[in-house]
Amino acid sequence: MPQGDESWRIRRTAADMDRLGETESIFALGNGWVGWRGTLDEGEPYEMPGTYLNGFHEQRELSYPEDGYAFPEHSDTVISAPNAALVRLWVGGEPLDLRTGTVRRHERVLDLRAGVVRRETEWISPGGRGVRVRSTRLVSLPRRPVAAVDYQVEPLDSPVEVRVSADLLANERVPERADDPRAASVIHDPLTAETGRRDGTDGVLVHRTERSAQRVAVAVAHRVDAPGTAATDTELTPDRFRLAVTGPLRPGERIRVTKFAAYECAHVDGTPAGELADLVVAEADAARAEGFAALLDAQRAALDAAWATADVELDGDPELQQALRFAVFHLLQSGRADGDRTIPAKGLTGNGYDGHVLWDTEGYVLPVLTYLAPGLARSALRWRHAHLPEARERAAELRLAGATFPWRTLGGRECSAYWPAGSAGLHVNADIADAVLRHVAATGDEDFLAECGVDLLVETARLWHRYGHWSDTGTFHLTGLTGPDEYSALVDDNLFTNLMARRNLRGAADAAERLPEAAARLGVDPAEIAGWRAAADAVHVPYDGKRGVHQQSAGFTEQPEWDFANTRADDYPLLLHFPYLELYRRQVVKQADLVLAMLRCPGEFTADEKARNFAYYEARTVRDSSLSASAQAILAAEVGHLDLAYDLFAETALQDLEDLGDKTADGLHLASLAGAWLVVAQGFGGLRDDRGVLSFDPRLPRRITRLAFHLRWHGHRLRVTLTPDAARYELPDASPADAVELWHHGERLRVTGDAPVTRPMPPVPDAGPEPPSPPGRRPHRRSQEDVGGAG
Repeated sequence: MPQGDESWRIRRTAADMDRLGETESIFALGNGWVGWRGTLDEGEPYEMPGTYLNGFHEQRELSYPEDGYAFPEHSDTVISAPNAALVRLWVGGEPLDLRTGTVRRHERVLDLRAGVVRRETEWISPGGRGVRVRSTRLVSLPRRPVAAVDYQVEPLDSPVEVRVSADLLANERVPERADDPRAASVIHDPLTAETGRRDGTDGVLVHRTERSAQRVAVAVAHRVDAPGTAATDTELTPDRFRLAVTGPLRPGERIRVTKFAAYECAHVDGTPAGELADLVVAEADAARAEGFAALLDAQRAALDAAWATADVELDGDPELQQALRFAVFHLLQSGRADGDRTIPAKGLTGNGYDGHVLWDTEGYVLPVLTYLAPGLARSALRWRHAHLPEARERAAELRLAGATFPWRTLGGRECSAYWPAGSAGLHVNADIADAVLRHVAATGDEDFLAECGVDLLVETARLWHRYGHWSDTGTFHLTGLTGPDEYSALVDDNLFTNLMARRNLRGAADAAERLPEAAARLGVDPAEIAGWRAAADAVHVPYDGKRGVHQQSAGFTEQPEWDFANTRADDYPLLLHFPYLELYRRQVVKQADLVLAMLRCPGEFTADEKARNFAYYEARTVRDSSLSASAQAILAAEVGHLDLAYDLFAETALQDLEDLGDKTADGLHLASLAGAWLVVAQGFGGLRDDRGVLSFDPRLPRRITRLAFHLRWHGHRLRVTLTPDAARYELPDASPADAVELWHHGERLRVTGDAPVTRPMPPVPDAGPEPPSPPGRRPHRRSQEDVGGAG
């Protein structure tokens, strides 16, 4: 178990070499613009190399056995930019490769406070020559284009001849995975060389893509510290720049190569190749002039500032304390506040899902960043606004009104070729609207609302108003859609979609009335606003009176049950072993759907309805998606099943660190990482915000002896500290005159900068027996383990 400062570090050793892909994702570094996967410095062995720039992709054609109207013709796939992280080593003419020779020591550490990956290896070559290698790698949070690696080699106990080769490599070979439909499509040799040049020990390469017409430039500047006997030489080809340092080393001597890299990309019809090269050369030179130590100091300072709000303190389970910090670290490095960039489902940690942006961003990641780093959330929403023209075009193509945002995208256009779980998943539009409403409520950012938010709300509201229809009974219905549960498709009145559309319609009406000039610019008149409100008030909410539960969609509770008794453990995930025709017609739920509706729209349900709904759907939800456990955990905590909530919390928090879904090698599950924080704040902290009012109904599982977290609300940093007996609310940075109003278990409180406010934790109501999960699908019973021992 990690203890003390170890909760800020993730370690991997030679014993983990059979988990390369997983480690490459876990040790990925990024800054929302540049992403370096955590491959070994030498590049081999590897499972999936990757150097990603936010939005940099290539286009590929989509083919169909039978074409159809409005089927997307192309998809975008993330591709690797030239890799500047490589530093290869030859010892006595033999390449350092951990699969050969003798590994006396090998450890890599992801330092969550410093924002770096450190490595130390002691290796004896097959020829008997020993070296010690130390390296430190970072992707700069303060300096957008910059990444760097510091690589040092020295003899162990006798003289050696070494060659250090610092490479910049384009069109790096990426292996294909055909064993899972969720794996990325691989485009081989996607980059065409345009220009390259070298200047002393420095170099720059410029490449372009053919279909997406993007240009990428990468420059490397070096600092070399070596004995006078060492020689340097460089090599330049269209796809490679190499600096080599060669020479003998005696004990006590070392070769140190520090590489400073800078990345930029642009559309081909934008910045010319030569000009883009000059930009990155200047950035790399500036980073070298600043020095590696200064980059490390700036990285630590940026993270210290971020952790002041983002850190979570959890006493009672050291492993989950470490997992929480790991999760938040990757969320913090997934986006940028200084540019309109979004956050793909895998961030910049891997090529899973082709690097696409899905509803995971607005559904899971932005609710966290809105409270921890609101600038990152604002930037991601501005990216959606920048692609509003494509969403309007897609709506027109589908004969709809307003905007239809894509289910999967990189460049703003729909990339999903699978209609039932793609174009029919229109709830992505309401997820975006929900993220806008939460961001404005939490930050009070009226400028954002006027510049971008109102446009997003209005155009998504127009979609629902046009798509829905009125029944003879005066209710408003949304039919033929797919909700969050992808084991049910093309259903009528998916409850999640209906309630989120209601929130969207009302939010748009409120914004249009608050901002009449923006409403006029968008052509909104009082009649349209009245239509939105009428539709919202009349949205149909499917309910099964016989069973006393809400229906996930109309008629869902009357469908045949899934045959769990004859489903083997190795039949999961079901989508890889059963046809969708069988899944779609039965009561089996891939991921939280109605449960997620109760989380997002809590005011639409009574406490008794939540308890009955949760029990019914818990018995049918198989969690074949990493999106599920966090929502189930939050509702389990709310209805009083705290042991189940804790076990589900552990599942979402450890999703990648323990590779629970065997998919971490494709990149981290950012929504699951975000879900870990959401369980802390919304599950155990009882945070709710659906009505623009901050409320807490905290309750702690017995394994947690103290829980503390922060969130930002209207510019203030609110600290919440929970123990089994009391909840403490304070504004650590505020003046005595500053105040935040909130609710604690139904009591209205005013928290000022003058003094904390403490209230007792009421007893958790008796929720009765824990509802059953599907056979074999209950999460591991961590709540009953002794998790406090030393590691």
